[in-house]
Amino acid sequence: MSFEFINTHLDERKAQQLLRKRYVVQSATARTITVDDKTYLNFASNDYLGFGDSPVELTSAPLLGSHSSALVTGYQQPQQALEQALCSALGYEAGMLFNSGFSANSSVIKALFQDKATAQHSAIFQDKLNHASLIDGALHANAALIRFNHNDINHLRSRLEKSKARNKLIVSEGVFSMDGDTAPIKALLTLAKQHNAWLMIDDAHGFGALGKSGLGSCEALIAADTLPDILVITFGKAVASSGACVLGSQHFIDYMLQFNRDYTYSTAMSPFIASHTLARIKSIRGANDKRAKLNANIALFKRLAKEQHIALMDSNTAIQPIVLGCAEQTLKASEQLKQQCIWLTAIRPPTVLRNTSRLRITLSAAHTHDDIKQLVGSLQKVIS
Repeated sequence: MSFEFINTHLDERKAQQLLRKRYVVQSATARTITVDDKTYLNFASNDYLGFGDSPVELTSAPLLGSHSSALVTGYQQPQQALEQALCSALGYEAGMLFNSGFSANSSVIKALFQDKATAQHSAIFQDKLNHASLIDGALHANAALIRFNHNDINHLRSRLEKSKARNKLIVSEGVFSMDGDTAPIKALLTLAKQHNAWLMIDDAHGFGALGKSGLGSCEALIAADTLPDILVITFGKAVASSGACVLGSQHFIDYMLQFNRDYTYSTAMSPFIASHTLARIKSIRGANDKRAKLNANIALFKRLAKEQHIALMDSNTAIQPIVLGCAEQTLKASEQLKQQCIWLTAIRPPTVLRNTSRLRITLSAAHTHDDIKQLVGSLQKVIS
């Protein structure tokens, strides 16, 4: 019988407690979520500032559809305005919008190394904990893929010193999506310069939440004009929208326009979404009160967790994982938390390494102190 492997693999996933499923969400905010007519405290949202709960006000509403790809007739003034605003704020020459962060990450790496003739002279150096979109891009690129230990500058230096590649790209996340810790971007930039390499940073979880004005992991580097060669900003987290923007030199973006297949053959980002995203970003720039509230919530959670002897990872961001190790135990803990009206996700392989299954807690400025106290109390009961 054809495709018998489908049932085989599904049965294997189920036996390993790794089978994934979707839940129909009836309503959701950064603070609460309703599923099957039951409302929970939501600790699984990436809406770090709680902006998803607020409507965006525009003087005029652009059309929903862009009607074609950006290289045909889909590139309109709202998309251009969003790109230009991000370039101006972050200090880049040019940008290009994508409909998802995954598409942006994977396609940029593939397109940059599209030339088979240069494959033997090209190498991509990736942090071992990089997002799947970054890894997928490298796996489909015409370049050697070299992994370095997580945030280990010395290991990366050793890898670079051994490489004979002429075209070298170092890739890291700004804030790592499963561990919540941050990359040593300044050290990465220094190392890249020493080895005539480019640096690409995916700041999906940093933009909006980090920096004095919410410009993310690289905000402190703007004044010194020492930015990564490629910066990817996504809008589905703190911006509470969707899509992404890739920023770089005009020369680099011109190259992407020629060779990035995802961009060429996808319908352009909706002008409606682009306009709303730009308005939201303007609000984020001045949302110091929300960032202060988020940081206060992070500090409160960490303090209460320490008091209850709950082991946390080395993260000072909104992402606060609790590693339980066993996939079955993690899934069971997640279900027990739901019984206490706490909704958070059991993250299991292949999203994380084997034996590192975890409860991935994400905090928001929308959470109250009582919410966090309830979360920690529930965690103490379930984990102990």
